[in-house]
Amino acid sequence: MSTSTADFLGQRLMTPAGQPLRVAVYCRLADGIRSGVFPLGAMLPREIELAALLGVSRTPVREALMLLEEDGLIRTKRGVGRFVADSIPRSGLEVFQPFDAVLAESGRPIELRTHQFDIQPTTDFISNRLALDSAANTWFREGVAYRAGDPIAIVQEHLPAGKYLTDISPAVAAHLDAASGEPATLLATLIGKCGPIFEAGVCQIAANVAGPTRAGLLRIEENDPVLVLTQTVEHHGTPIYLAKCIVSSQVGSLSVIQSSPLPS
Repeated sequence: MSTSTADFLGQRLMTPAGQPLRVAVYCRLADGIRSGVFPLGAMLPREIELAALLGVSRTPVREALMLLEEDGLIRTKRGVGRFVADSIPRSGLEVFQPFDAVLAESGRPIELRTHQFDIQPTTDFISNRLALDSAANTWFREGVAYRAGDPIAIVQEHLPAGKYLTDISPAVAAHLDAASGEPATLLATLIGKCGPIFEAGVCQIAANVAGPTRAGLLRIEENDPVLVLTQTVEHHGTPIYLAKCIVSSQVGSLSVIQSSPLPS
């Protein structure tokens, strides 16, 4: 087993009040499969090894593995072991990931071109979602996401500024300026620089029309429909990142993969 796999499994499991431990184990393993920590077709560590690395008993591991197999993410070869499926459904909005990963297609990656990055006073919208007081300043970055040269979304990203950010994560504060110059979302770049230190928050979905300013950036008509995705991300239980993604209808479909409900 590689060191990176052991490190990934050894991170503390996040179990909100009332959530069964098997759900947390399922989410950790599913995330490892979808992110490539466990490559397609690879053999998973044995049940007893997974339990030891995750710091749990074998019972929630066994239950999580059953659910992963039900959902088509792994398969069992009797007498041999459990393996990652040879192919898995492309994840979408149901999985915590940066917006550029949500919008990308096979062979058609997203390029984010930044046209604004500065510090701004907070607003009610930002302070409510990032749990900031009214005196706080926030970093704001806006860019347009391009796929195969076509603008398909506007991405607006917010993080606390100054001491508000360093108190939450010195690592994020140290890498933020360099991350702003990358052709990807801040979230994607910071995950690459800092590792999997972020936790899923909430992704809200709403419909709207483009309006004149957004329409100009997306090369569509101002009355054309857009989908507005608002994502909040936490670090050790504290909100640290807020993004709004205004998606043109030119993007095509976005997936929300449905699977068997997890038992309560």
